[in-house]
Amino acid sequence: MPFSNTPPEGDGLENVFGDAKFEWNVTPEPTAPQPFTSRRELRESAKPVRLRTPKRPRRAAPPVPVPSDSAYPEGRVLVVVRQPPKLKRKRGHNVLTAFVVVGLFGSVALPAAALAPQVTDDPVAVRTAAGDAALAVSKNVALSTTTRAEFSATTTTDLRAQRSTARKAANFEAYLKSGARELGDDYPWFSELSNNQGGGLSPLNYFYRECVDFVAWRLNRDAGSTTAPFLYDWSYLTPSGGNASQWKYAWKSHGWPTSTTPIAGSVAYFSGNHVAYVKQVNADGSVLLEEYNYNSDHLYGQRTIAASDADLYLYPPPR
Repeated sequence: MPFSNTPPEGDGLENVFGDAKFEWNVTPEPTAPQPFTSRRELRESAKPVRLRTPKRPRRAAPPVPVPSDSAYPEGRVLVVVRQPPKLKRKRGHNVLTAFVVVGLFGSVALPAAALAPQVTDDPVAVRTAAGDAALAVSKNVALSTTTRAEFSATTTTDLRAQRSTARKAANFEAYLKSGARELGDDYPWFSELSNNQGGGLSPLNYFYRECVDFVAWRLNRDAGSTTAPFLYDWSYLTPSGGNASQWKYAWKSHGWPTSTTPIAGSVAYFSGNHVAYVKQVNADGSVLLEEYNYNSDHLYGQRTIAASDADLYLYPPPR
């Protein structure tokens, strides 16, 4: 059955419910929107509606408690809250402070003579318990003066020199205890600092008290060269390197004579980076060696080996 907003005519519902009356809620027909007369009205209608949140009411200050034992009625009691008093600066306070500070620094800047008591021959009146008196100080009285003590600090160079001297002294003591002089050692730099002690190069340009420096010294001694300029040094013997491992290569590259047969004055070469000087060949074929820094802390020593214990014997190079 179609629905209509128009109430029925005739008996309709009245017949069903008797005398009861009903009012129909009729929805009005939608009307066409009214046109806007200006652009401003169009913009105003397009703006979103902003809903303002109501502000929270401010908290009221708590009521000031009224003393319960007051003799006056509550309506007449007046409570006064006093603020702490502000400190007021007195006039001239800053000026006084500046004067005191300047006076302090000014007294420091004054020379010592300005602070010293003035000596005069004129008598000065003084009052004592016994009565008035006159006090006079002669100008000949010498005033004591303060003198500053002078001091000197030890520099880094001085400390290094002191340590070097102490180590050299220890090397010399160890050398004497070893009995090297009694065995025939003539190496001239026996107490110099070794490489591990911070020492440098000898006049032969090898490190002091190394095996190579000692052997180079012996080659020079045998050739009669005991002072600078030396006949054999690093630049002539082993220019490719200062280690003992370079000696065999240097002899081979120069074409100098080598052999497996030892002779006195030759160099015993060991593949373990060590060289020694052949002092003599014994009747049984054994070899007496002289050397430095072998199983010792850069000290002189001697030992006898079989001829075959050395890898090669390097004969003195020509010059």
